[in-house]
Amino acid sequence: MHRDSDLPATALSVEPAARQFAESVEIMARLRAPDGCPWDREQSFDSIRKYTLEETYEVLDAIERRDWSNLREELGDLLLQVLFYAQMASESEAVGFSIADVLGELNRKLVRRHPHVFGEEASRRAGNTASVDAAGSSEQVLANWEAIKQAEKRRQAEKNGQADATPAASRLDAVSRSQPALAEAAQIGSAAAKVRFDWPQWQMLLDKLSEETAELVAEATQPEDAPRRQARIEAELGDMLFTVAQLARHLHVDAEMALRAANLRFRRRFAGMEQMAGDALPDADAEELEALWQRAKQAMAATEAGES
Repeated sequence: MHRDSDLPATALSVEPAARQFAESVEIMARLRAPDGCPWDREQSFDSIRKYTLEETYEVLDAIERRDWSNLREELGDLLLQVLFYAQMASESEAVGFSIADVLGELNRKLVRRHPHVFGEEASRRAGNTASVDAAGSSEQVLANWEAIKQAEKRRQAEKNGQADATPAASRLDAVSRSQPALAEAAQIGSAAAKVRFDWPQWQMLLDKLSEETAELVAEATQPEDAPRRQARIEAELGDMLFTVAQLARHLHVDAEMALRAANLRFRRRFAGMEQMAGDALPDADAEELEALWQRAKQAMAATEAGES
């Protein structure tokens, strides 16, 4: 038994968290027990998927609002999703893993993919088979991460007896479709850029955006009874959004986060309009609405300047 003074500072700091985590695991098991909560017992992997997505976005919302107290709660709700999945997995012979397996897999992955922190030998003991440079620059870290990740995939394919399987039909097959469309579009663009299929400068994407806009206008101005009009409009609008995602990538902006920030600004400015106009807002004409919008925009800018 180690005395507290024998433990490294990091170990001492995680002990309370370890105790709390163990209690959370026990509570989750109790909720799923035969005499536990009827609702929790009825849930399945499929039924709680939507809650996982909701909790993820609630975490993002708390961060964007800088509501740190709420963030603490939302992170707990997100962690609950992990505990829920792991508990259900431990109950199923077909799935058959526990929260301990999840943590072990995570720990090995973190050590494996950070040879610049834990050392190359520790990284190899954790399963790294890639040859990487353990230098610690951000660029090298990202290159190592990708190389180690690809080695993991090859090892898993061999383990599954797929070493001689037909390779992926496309380089883009590695880009997951199970993510927000703007993020997927950016990753598709990055993958294509690796073989130099990309726009050389971000300014060229503005010209491309103008081209896509003109094509959308051409479809949208067709007669409403034109064959497949709505499908063509959707396709052209999709091309516009894809181009915007590539522009964001070139400018090193996360398009999803940029849009979320724009949504929040609109909410705040519209709320300002409502406060200024009161009950008269629904009856305001276009000119009055624009004036209110500009006033709300200026008021928000003044507030933000004061806060900074």
